[in-house]
Amino acid sequence: MTDAPTTAPGADEVSPAKLRQVVAASAAGTVFEWYDFFVYGALASVMSTHFFAGLPDAQAFVFTLLTFAVGFIVRPIGALVFGKIGDSTGRKGAFLITITIMGLATFAIGLLPTAESIGIWAPILLVTCRVAQGFALGGEYGGAAIYVAEHAPHGRRGGATGWIQTSASVGLIGALAVVLIVRAIMGEEAFREWGWRIPFLISIGLLLVSVWIRMQLEESPAFQKLKDEGALSKRAYAESFFEWRNLKIVIIALFGVMMAQGVVWYTAHFYSQFYLERILRIDSQTVNLIMISVVIVSAPLYMLFARLSDKIGRKPVMLFGMLLMLALYFPGFHFITQAGNPALDAASRNTPVVVIADPADCTFQLDLTGGAQQFSTSCDIAKGALASAGVSYTTQDGPPGELARIRIGDAIEVESVSAAGQSLSEIRATRTAFSEQLRGVLNEAGYPAAAAGPMQNWSVAEIVRVFTEKWGVIAVMILFIVAATALYGPQAAALVELFPTRIRYTAMSFPYHVGTGWFGGLLPAIVFAINTATGSIYSGLWFPAIATAIAALVTFFFWPETKDRDIHA
Repeated sequence: MTDAPTTAPGADEVSPAKLRQVVAASAAGTVFEWYDFFVYGALASVMSTHFFAGLPDAQAFVFTLLTFAVGFIVRPIGALVFGKIGDSTGRKGAFLITITIMGLATFAIGLLPTAESIGIWAPILLVTCRVAQGFALGGEYGGAAIYVAEHAPHGRRGGATGWIQTSASVGLIGALAVVLIVRAIMGEEAFREWGWRIPFLISIGLLLVSVWIRMQLEESPAFQKLKDEGALSKRAYAESFFEWRNLKIVIIALFGVMMAQGVVWYTAHFYSQFYLERILRIDSQTVNLIMISVVIVSAPLYMLFARLSDKIGRKPVMLFGMLLMLALYFPGFHFITQAGNPALDAASRNTPVVVIADPADCTFQLDLTGGAQQFSTSCDIAKGALASAGVSYTTQDGPPGELARIRIGDAIEVESVSAAGQSLSEIRATRTAFSEQLRGVLNEAGYPAAAAGPMQNWSVAEIVRVFTEKWGVIAVMILFIVAATALYGPQAAALVELFPTRIRYTAMSFPYHVGTGWFGGLLPAIVFAINTATGSIYSGLWFPAIATAIAALVTFFFWPETKDRDIHA
């Protein structure tokens, strides 16, 4: 793992015009693939009622998050399949296949019937499409990053691959913007009924453009050099994962930068969005405005940190991102709560909520095996109603056999109800009636049903008002974004430089997609589940905080500085 000579035969012969074409074509296709993948995340709250009807609100939302996450779970499989193709037959062919699969799967989601029409087959088909998306994306990022880096001259790899990193933010901006525009044109009711399909359906046009752009590309100099020399790998899996000299690099990449990348980036971009909308009850238009604003800020930051890494090194820039986010997790979300919904924050501190229940009456609220899916006991109904209302609570053991009670402050108690033995429709009706009853009591106790000052329209004056009132939320979100971009900006160049050319696609793609797919993609569901199970809206943050701390230590002690390596050797 020592640094190799700094010359880069082949890449320095690429003309500036050719490099611009390579960067533009690779980034454009990657923007489209990220748009496809992110548009589902932007619509998770809306889609939960269409594909997971019959479950409690909080449970339906978690299943929707897990469906979002399943696309990430299969990404390492796609990385292995397309990595092998990319190392054996060429970079270009691999990511032409990935973009086609991604586009068709996204278009198909817009045509899916809902659970109301076909029952259990609706979520099954949705999961199938998400699996196809994740499988395709598993081969996309590595191919695009490697293709650009292998064309870039020495000393400019960070800046060149920075455009690939920026493409994620552009894809996210596109997804949020399309959702926002369609929502504004149609109105909330029509959008929630059927308009959510439109952002998926329009992707077919983007697919055709992206495929045409990528058809114009040629193979990279590094791959062509290997091919001409007859040195292509015929044992990419064996060389990557069964030879210790390469396997140790894979392990360092996974538990160093990539584990941090997963939890930092997805906390900043996705869990924070869920937190604003589901926990703080900030209206969706305001959340969309905040997210679009901070993602726009992020776009040039990727390039800033990528180019900075060409000068001072990849490692110090990425470590800065990890350490900044580590310092922000808990104080950042506390401040977001205070600034985003001060009434909820004050109520949580001044009027704490306690669930008093027989422990035998309580099941794990987010049991994903189906055993407690109906949540019909009085304890389950009480906790489910509080979780759906975004209210933190603690649990206290109550007398055996008695109905659960909710104590709000010192003076208010609400007795829960039991729906044990009822049919599913009766259980749902019982839960709904109790949630409505509890909502009225919570309102009187100072717990708001929604954050104050919802956005009324998209006029300039209204946008300025939201920015003025929510400046604290936006400021913290920008700090999150600074941390995420410092880590992500130099990352493509750092990963490409870490692995040898003959197995680069396979060996690099696998840890990237395990880190981002498993640690990052599962993060919203894991954090939300921990929060609901414990009753605290902050306890789930221990998951990304611990992962980031471990990754920072691994990176500091084991990650080599690679900016001066010859990636064509």
